Amino acid sequence: MPSHAIPADIIDRAARIRLACFDVDGTLTDGRLWFDADGREAKAFSVLDGQGLALLRKSGIEVAFVTARNSAAASHRARDLGVRSCVGIGDKFGCVQGLATELGITLEQVSFMGDDLPDLRIMRAVGLSVAPASAHAWARERARWCTAARGGEGAARELCDLLLSAQGHLDALLAAADAP
Repeated sequence: MPSHAIPADIIDRAARIRLACFDVDGTLTDGRLWFDADGREAKAFSVLDGQGLALLRKSGIEVAFVTARNSAAASHRARDLGVRSCVGIGDKFGCVQGLATELGITLEQVSFMGDDLPDLRIMRAVGLSVAPASAHAWARERARWCTAARGGEGAARELCDLLLSAQGHLDALLAAADAP
């Protein structure tokens, strides 16, 4: 990841993150809701994003899904990746505060990727707020950093790569991947 393309203050903030939180619909997915004839919901998640989330965990950064929508698909994906899950909660801000307290960190050590009105309170409170390119203008205008990728199309991976790079994990991960 070319650090020259990212402002120094964003890299500094990214270096302090210990908990990366993600809204689901519109950030980890493209925001569309799919329902079958029986009303069962389906979502599409990017494997690139999933790999990034797994790399964060491997590097010691906690990861959480934080969504008000009660979604079995989101819960299943969180379990699949082994990440914390706040799915179907009414108070997203309270959930993020609770996770930070549980981990013994401040909100300055939390990143949050959101895309719309319900995410703005959290985005104002955390150390690094991020919006995908496809986020509503309100979220993009209030985010400290916006990804080039759209939600569900690698936006989460961009944040993961930024955190890994800013915290000095990227070279070791690449070296291990290149090893015979």
